[in-house]
Amino acid sequence: MLISRGAPCRPTRQGEWLVRLGRQTRFLYDEAAQALAGATAIELPVAVNADSLAAWFRDVLAEVAAWEGTSVRLRVEDQAYSQELLRRGDVLAAVTSDSAAVQGCSVDRLGALRYLPVAAPAVVTRWRCGESLDWAAMPVVIFNDKDDLQHEMLRLHGVAHDPPVIHQVPATADFYAAVCLGLGWGMLPDPQARPALAAGTLLRLSPEDIDIPLYWQRWRLDSPKLAALTTAVRTAAATHLFSVG
Repeated sequence: MLISRGAPCRPTRQGEWLVRLGRQTRFLYDEAAQALAGATAIELPVAVNADSLAAWFRDVLAEVAAWEGTSVRLRVEDQAYSQELLRRGDVLAAVTSDSAAVQGCSVDRLGALRYLPVAAPAVVTRWRCGESLDWAAMPVVIFNDKDDLQHEMLRLHGVAHDPPVIHQVPATADFYAAVCLGLGWGMLPDPQARPALAAGTLLRLSPEDIDIPLYWQRWRLDSPKLAALTTAVRTAAATHLFSVG
């Protein structure tokens, strides 16, 4: 069975294989047609998490901007869930936190995106108790329901329950702005937080940080365009991410 009946109908696991094969074949056909005739535009559907897009993946976009006849179609998805897009054939490559390769894909270890606990000076002043912070009571900003980074930091400080006030801001730029405005504390990627920390508009709350290992998974295809994209991703990651063991 290739189609699962429902509203809407969806391909079964076997059907997903055929969908992915069809999309891979179309991609290679378009690449060959462009090489031979130069008329066909090539689409590069890629999954990337919002923080990577803000913190380091823009270097990749700057590289792709110089490629003639190439369009990038980004799918913004949490790094823990982007593999499913690869599995279904919705994207040809993805930034993911899982080192286990999707069948038919290769995996490159990129490094780790480091997250720092930060807050505006007014938040630190309000919730400081002597030499320490009241982590259990301090309001916190999270990205969405999938975002566990703040709770992981709370657990590192012995807080196992939700704080009284949890704000949710599901957009990277607005999340950053909310933390800077003093809505609460949050975990920001090191490349994004560094300028504000240097300027003193944000303060680091503790020496602990959280590293999220990132991997680049891509279809295992003999494709010059996909190889060039992979090179651009490796270069950007080497510039901005922390090396992992």
